[in-house]
Amino acid sequence: MYLPLYIAYPQWIHPQIFPNVPLLALIRWYGLMYIAAFLTAYLILKKTLREGFLDTDKIKATEDDIFSFISTGIVFLLIGARIFSTLVYDTSGLYWHKPWLIFWPFSEDGQFTGLAGMSYHGGFIGGLCGIIFWCHRHKKPFLKWCDAMALAIPCGYTFGRIGNFLNGELYGRITTVPWGMVFPSAQKFSISIPWVKEFALKAGMDLSSGATLINLPRHPSQLYEAFFEGMFLWGCLWLLRRHRRFDGFLTSIYITGYGIVRFIIEYFREPDADIGYRISRDAAAPVYLNTSLLNISTGQILCFLMITGGILFGFVCWYRNKQKR
Repeated sequence: MYLPLYIAYPQWIHPQIFPNVPLLALIRWYGLMYIAAFLTAYLILKKTLREGFLDTDKIKATEDDIFSFISTGIVFLLIGARIFSTLVYDTSGLYWHKPWLIFWPFSEDGQFTGLAGMSYHGGFIGGLCGIIFWCHRHKKPFLKWCDAMALAIPCGYTFGRIGNFLNGELYGRITTVPWGMVFPSAQKFSISIPWVKEFALKAGMDLSSGATLINLPRHPSQLYEAFFEGMFLWGCLWLLRRHRRFDGFLTSIYITGYGIVRFIIEYFREPDADIGYRISRDAAAPVYLNTSLLNISTGQILCFLMITGGILFGFVCWYRNKQKR
């Protein structure tokens, strides 16, 4: 009698909302989560508008400003997220040789795939460019609007990571914690390997079926990110919004806070196997195990840059505000 010490990924979850309905099978949870994220961000921006968060001494912000602002940000965000994903995280070199495929939503055999593959850090850079562009064009105070967007992003980001979970992708490293989850698409291991058998038994897995390969439990790192990089970070920022000491304060907190939280969670999330570690004590270190805190992924390098940039950005904004007094 085996007592499972893990959770099986729900069999009813599919990337498609209606997988067995031909026309509706094109509608995916991931796309729906993007819509929910943008809608949430819009509603939060409207809340800041009602609180007078975006008003200046001379100009009062309007709901039209909010709609125009977030529409521009979404376009730039999607462009940045897609470009970064294809040119930084794809190791095949396909998109460098055929850049027109970056925004081509069909596979080589003509099947509709959508824009599969988005990068948070690329979306962050693209969205920031969008904010700069919009504020310059509409002559709005950049730091004030940037702070408002910092309030809106995390809560919406939660839906993006839930979308990853529903896709059964971006899962974590193998684990024996009771909430570890077996993801169907994850790498399987040979049961003949001693450590695999020991690991499976420790997780309470039944090995009596005679299968030669086994799928081990993993950290549901998408849900870790959804909570800590989303709801937790949003809650902190929302509480701080009435106590910001200068324009740019919330933006600095968001950039630094996200970088710190994501850097830590990266130790639980499995890096892309084709990329592996950018910095490592052991070149042969497996990505499905956390063998050393000195094994650094691409995401962690980008997060370190965010942490550094967020601190510097906050210092510059504080200094500018001090000089104006």
